[in-house]
Amino acid sequence: MDPITQGVLGASLPQAAARPGKQLAAATLVGAIGGMTPDLDVLIRSSTDPLLFLEFHRQFTHSLLFIPIGGAITGLILYALFRRFLGLGLWPTLLFTTLGYATHALLDACTTYGTQLLWPLTDTRFAWNTVSIIDPLFTLPLLALIIAGVLKQRPAFARAGLVYGLCYLSLGAVQRERAEAAGWALAESRGHTPIRLEAKPSFANIWLWKLVYETDNHFYVDAVHVLDKATLYPGQRARKLDIARDFPWLAPNTQQYRDIHRFAWFSNRYLALDAHDPARIIDARYSLIPNEISPLWGIILRPEASPTEHVGYFAERDTSAAKRKKFLAMLWGEPLARE
Repeated sequence: MDPITQGVLGASLPQAAARPGKQLAAATLVGAIGGMTPDLDVLIRSSTDPLLFLEFHRQFTHSLLFIPIGGAITGLILYALFRRFLGLGLWPTLLFTTLGYATHALLDACTTYGTQLLWPLTDTRFAWNTVSIIDPLFTLPLLALIIAGVLKQRPAFARAGLVYGLCYLSLGAVQRERAEAAGWALAESRGHTPIRLEAKPSFANIWLWKLVYETDNHFYVDAVHVLDKATLYPGQRARKLDIARDFPWLAPNTQQYRDIHRFAWFSNRYLALDAHDPARIIDARYSLIPNEISPLWGIILRPEASPTEHVGYFAERDTSAAKRKKFLAMLWGEPLARE
């Protein structure tokens, strides 16, 4: 989730538990910082291994088992640096930062990216697919209620915000089920029996969904609008990656071969070749336009690389006027112009 939303939700739980007065404002501030702290794992990077940050982002800092440790470290630092400004004792500071910290991983797990909630017991990435990584309809009401709580010195506003947040995420789960039902019906109409099928919210809403399903040989990507009735937007397909077929020159004992498997773990095995560049392997789960296979990120292989060299990594964002127009048409459930 974006840092602002993480900070707002991180502030909500401590504010809801605080006493009116100066403690409430201080609890809101340290809770917001605690709510954003786990994402400092993005600083774990390597100049030679571009996939290292994928392995560590949403890993140990996002584990439920790490919450007391992460909250305590954040609280101790804040107390040491700002205790006179905050006016909080050590234990209240630790409590409020830990409460804020505790909201982070669970909210991230509600998105589509995948969060290692149970690390180190398992490296499974939990993704409940109920909300987009940026969603103003989730964030802005929470922010307004947090501000009102500070101005009015009433924790009831934060409690109302937590109820709203839970209701919104629950509505996202309902919408996901509706989208998946439409996806299964679409696959059946094509004579397909998917190995697996997922629905993921598109950017900044919970009524336009990306459908991704897998058959023996292909990934199919479509979209569905489920604000009222289901409106389908048929999309594209991509042949599943086969390393032996697609990269016959790649030896199994090389770092690039191992990196493909690392990227497969990150992308939940939704790997395909880039239709425009056969040296690139893409994560077929994500695109700006939900019925397209237009990668947001992927890896690049090089035949001339040494056995110890890593793959390359790329990230792309096509936000052209044509793309924005198409997305907005789908967002409002309008029919698409023929291309």
